[in-house]
Amino acid sequence: MPTKLAEIVDEFAGAPRDVVLEMLLEYADVIPPLPAEMDREGMEQVPECQTAFFLRAQVNPDRTVITWFDCPPESPTTRAFAGILAEGLAGASAEEVLAVPEDLYQRMGLAQAISPLRVRGGTAILARLKRQVREQIS
Repeated sequence: MPTKLAEIVDEFAGAPRDVVLEMLLEYADVIPPLPAEMDREGMEQVPECQTAFFLRAQVNPDRTVITWFDCPPESPTTRAFAGILAEGLAGASAEEVLAVPEDLYQRMGLAQAISPLRVRGGTAILARLKRQVREQIS
């Protein structure tokens, strides 16, 4: 797992339960807007999310991964999942992205703070992101 993502996981895992949701929502504003030349048409929708959520991963020739996420501002929890990935995976290699554990959000202690349906959506985001990376390097 990339160092930055591991730090985020540790921060959440060690936080008191009553502040975990507050910490999570701070990541909702981390996602940058899509570049002007990109729209949802070139992105994959994640239907497991309760809201319209789209993502795209690109593996560069040096094997670093760039991620793009699109989610409405009125869905802060889902945006926060993406914000954690955007910040934690910034500059990560394809191998580091693929090494992220599937139960990332459970390891962060989020299963005790939010509904299982939302955790499932976050897990689906990670799974689809990893699948896109896997497809590009194989």
